Amino acid sequence: MELDRFASVFENNGLLVAFALVGALMLVSGWLSRTLTRGRLQGSAIAILLGLALAYWGGSVTDGESGLAGFAALSGLSVMGGAMLRDFAIVSTAYGVDLRTIKRAGVAGALSILLGVLVSFAAGALIAAAFGYTDAKSMATIGGGAATYIVGPVTGTAVGAESDVIALSVAAGLVKSVVVMVGTPLVAPLIGLNNPKSAMAYGGLMGTTSGVAGGLAATDKRLVPYGAMTATFYTGVGCLLGPSLLYFVLRAIVGG
Repeated sequence: MELDRFASVFENNGLLVAFALVGALMLVSGWLSRTLTRGRLQGSAIAILLGLALAYWGGSVTDGESGLAGFAALSGLSVMGGAMLRDFAIVSTAYGVDLRTIKRAGVAGALSILLGVLVSFAAGALIAAAFGYTDAKSMATIGGGAATYIVGPVTGTAVGAESDVIALSVAAGLVKSVVVMVGTPLVAPLIGLNNPKSAMAYGGLMGTTSGVAGGLAATDKRLVPYGAMTATFYTGVGCLLGPSLLYFVLRAIVGG
C-alpha cells in the first residue's frame, strides 16, 4: 500500500521527478569526474554516457523505445527530454550570448565557426553514406551529430529522420566531445593554443562546447571563456544551417 502511494506520487509529479533524477545524475557525474579523472573528462560527458546506458537499459527492460520513460514513475523524462524543452534550452543559450562579443574573434573567429560546421557536417554525412545511410534525412542528421550532439537531434527532428538515426547522431556528437576533451591538452603545445585569440578559433573549429570547455580547462583555465564563446555560436550556426541549407544541398545531391 505504501509502495503504491509512493509510486503514485512519482507518477503525478513526473517532470519534477525527472529534474531531480537528472540533477542527481549530474552530481554523481561531477563526483566521478573529479575523483577518477581529476577533471580531465568533464562531468557532462560522463553524465551523457551514463544517461545513454540507463536509457538503453530502460528500453530493453520495458521492451519499448522511450528508455527510462517507459517506467510509469519516470514518465516525466519523456517531457523533459522532448523537443519542446530541448529547443527552449538552445534558444535561451543563444539569447544569453552578446553578439558584440563575437567581434573580439575577428574574421578568423567567424571563419572558424563556418568552416568548423561545414567540415564536421560533410565528414559526418560521408561516414553515414559509407555505412549505408544514403538518404538525405539520415545523412543530414548524422552530419549534424558530427558537428555536436545538439545539432544532430535538432536537424533530425526538423527533417523527420528516424529515431535510431537521431540516436546515432547523439552518439557521434558524444564521441567527438570526449575526443576533444582528452585531445586538447595533448595538441595544445603543437598548435599554439595558449592565448585568447587561438582559443576562440579553436572553439569555432571544434564546436562542441562541453568538449572545448573541458579540454581548455585541462590546458589553461583562463582560455575557457574564449573557446566556449565561439563554440556556443558554432552550435547556433549548426542548428540554423543543418536542417535548412545543408539539408537541401544534400537532397539536391543524393535525392529525397
